[in-house]
Amino acid sequence: MRTNWVGAILKYRAAILLAVLGLCRPAVSQEVSMALLRPEGIQPVAMEPAPIVKTVQPVTFTETPSHRRFWDRENSILFATSAAFSAADFVVTKDNLHNGGQELNPVTRAFTSSTPALAVNFAGETAGVIGLSYFFHKTGHHKLERAISMLNIGASASAVTFDMAHR
Repeated sequence: MRTNWVGAILKYRAAILLAVLGLCRPAVSQEVSMALLRPEGIQPVAMEPAPIVKTVQPVTFTETPSHRRFWDRENSILFATSAAFSAADFVVTKDNLHNGGQELNPVTRAFTSSTPALAVNFAGETAGVIGLSYFFHKTGHHKLERAISMLNIGASASAVTFDMAHR
């Protein structure tokens, strides 16, 4: 018997909404009330008019420390592991399909008609992970850069485990 998870979650939507709103209350209570500001904290206004033009001193920025390389040791290991698990997923999926099994991933299911198409799908998955990682690297999101590879490794490892358990 399959469970409708969305229906089970939405069944308690009022309780979930109240819990979320209740958790938001402490964040709102941290605001400073304007009524609590004391007038003596306000500085008196100088009688001299402020100059219209102020001189600006040039600021020199120190160079940022060298940006780490994209193909460092950790990324190389993550990409190699991701490629290895994608290859293992390809082999186990192809074996399962050959023995009458069915692909559960709806995106990959479109490529199950031929072995080359399935291989291109898994190779494209690995290339996509590397490309998305590079995008995050260039935009300065270094934690996401590594998280993408780890997420793909986890997904491929769970797919291989599931396929091996359901032979």
